[in-house]
Amino acid sequence: MGSACKDEREEVIQAWYMDDSNEDQRLPHHRDPKEFVSLEKLAELGILSWRLDADNYETDEALKKIRESRGYSYVDFCDIRPEKLPNYEEKIKSFFEEHLHTDEEIRYCVAGSGYFDVRDKNDAWIRVWVKKGGMIVLPAGIYHRFTLDSDNYIKAMRLFVGDPIWTPFNRPHDDLPARKEYLETFVEKGDTVDAAA
Repeated sequence: MGSACKDEREEVIQAWYMDDSNEDQRLPHHRDPKEFVSLEKLAELGILSWRLDADNYETDEALKKIRESRGYSYVDFCDIRPEKLPNYEEKIKSFFEEHLHTDEEIRYCVAGSGYFDVRDKNDAWIRVWVKKGGMIVLPAGIYHRFTLDSDNYIKAMRLFVGDPIWTPFNRPHDDLPARKEYLETFVEKGDTVDAAA
């Protein structure tokens, strides 16, 4: 048994800086040496995370509380695997286009696993590996992309506030209010302190 202070989220959500290789997007793409990123660092970028009971998502009180407190009234599922998704390879490539949304992107992995890549404050890629039981919220306005890992399978719950809106705005879309708000809230707030020091 691990120590009491270990963050149980780390068993289902891990993050690291990516290398610059153009090899298969489904590979881990660790830097050499590996450079892991803490969940606290992700939180500084506005990325929220939980570990939930994926085997009992229909009755999970923890999920119910998150939904109520954050206003996630709409839920659906996406099941991404070669035999389920028409034009699979084409779709995987389109998910991997760098984009942002004007609303949060909320994903709860109930089976399988996948990578959500996000940009840090210096525009470097961080790969966030979400496995069964992991739930993440990407804030509106953050540039990101998605791909499966080499297992080629994820079943994810998608949650929305109100009706589902899933419009990707491929980079660059720095003029959107959601992007400006993201920069002001998560990127520039740390910079103003540094400038005054």
